[in-house]
Amino acid sequence: MIYGILLVVQVVVSISIIALVLMQHGKGADAGAAFGSGASATVFGAQGSANFLSRATAFLAAVFFINGLALAYIAASEPEARSLMDEPTPEEAVEDDIPIGDVPGMAPDDSPADEPADPPSRPQDVPQ
Repeated sequence: MIYGILLVVQVVVSISIIALVLMQHGKGADAGAAFGSGASATVFGAQGSANFLSRATAFLAAVFFINGLALAYIAASEPEARSLMDEPTPEEAVEDDIPIGDVPGMAPDDSPADEPADPPSRPQDVPQ
């Protein structure tokens, strides 16, 4: 239950970090403004975006790393799930539980490699 909640939080924080990084005003944006991209810092203002977006990104990065450590701890502390490959197959269980002499239709001294007790009869009217 808690693992699923932390996993959802991890995905939401990851998407939020991506959005915040893409919204930030980069160092190379000033060079772009010189070549005609003059609206490079108009969303939050030239100074306000650096403080708010930087702090929000740093906070979400800290949440991301702490949440990742919590997910790793929970995944490592859970007992290993049993695999279906570890369990015996139905054929192995049948072979171990039923002795050969108790198989219906076989005499106790017959083995499975011998001919069956009643061979199939041939119809008399079929030409050979």
